[in-house]
Amino acid sequence: KMRILKRGDKNPDVMKVQQKLGLTPDGDFGPITEKHVIRFQLTNGLTPDGIVGSETWSLMLNFGTRQMDAIDEDNDLSSQYFNTPYDQIIHKYYLPDGEYVKRNKSNPVDNKWIFLHHTAGNANPYACVDMWGRDTRGRVATEFILGGQNHRNNSDEYDGVMVQAFPEGNQGWHLGKTKSGIMNRNSVGIEICNMGYLDNNRKTYVGSTCHADQVCELPEAFKGRLYWHNYSDKQLKEIDKWIRWVGERDEIDVRIGLKQYIKKYGPTKGFGYQEEACQGKVQGLLTHTNVRNDKMDCYPHPGLVDLIMSL
Repeated sequence: KMRILKRGDKNPDVMKVQQKLGLTPDGDFGPITEKHVIRFQLTNGLTPDGIVGSETWSLMLNFGTRQMDAIDEDNDLSSQYFNTPYDQIIHKYYLPDGEYVKRNKSNPVDNKWIFLHHTAGNANPYACVDMWGRDTRGRVATEFILGGQNHRNNSDEYDGVMVQAFPEGNQGWHLGKTKSGIMNRNSVGIEICNMGYLDNNRKTYVGSTCHADQVCELPEAFKGRLYWHNYSDKQLKEIDKWIRWVGERDEIDVRIGLKQYIKKYGPTKGFGYQEEACQGKVQGLLTHTNVRNDKMDCYPHPGLVDLIMSL
């Protein structure tokens, strides 16, 4: 007989639950484990109380770990997602308290910048939020994460899934060291799940091989790299909707910044470092690479360039 488990418990049975949910099995039933238990319960028609009782145990033990890695997003309750005016579904999957900066009426967020980033990891946007919740870097996060294709096996399970990591009106630190503290405090970001640059053998920065169908060869090398992990059609479609919506939501002119740089310098140089942008003098749509010369984030993928120029 399995014991009843809940938040705060620490024992080997918690590790079994975490393994079934595809989490790091540290044996500590914390807020991330609780969230995944609730999602499992919602998906399987159980009371979403976050407590692993007999019914939850019974169903969970009949699922293999690989099956549990992906919880069907179509079964989310309406309270877990919302639609934008661009017919885009945004899934709410919030970080624990203390892992993002809460703003209020006396200290409101006033976004003047939109930033495009890579989260140079796997395709699962929920795993990205979980990682931020576990790390020790402080309140590092973007408000949004966009799932992608699995670069190893070509799975499209999370491709185009847009996740919100904390409620609107709050903030996460996502730029690092620039020449403008105001920009870091008043910008909204998105992390696009993508492995970034590839070597000539389609190897990623961690040594894994990128599926041949997901290799993008640029017409001109960007930051010394000719090959990159491709943005999928679904990702490009969702990025376009997201930029337009957030631009309207936060009253940011998305035609200023990256689009101007592309028009003036061409895509390769336009996606690169811009001193005036690093100083916070350009309020609009930018990439992390525009304000950090040491970053290898978003690259001038032809589809992304076309998208930006159509804004």
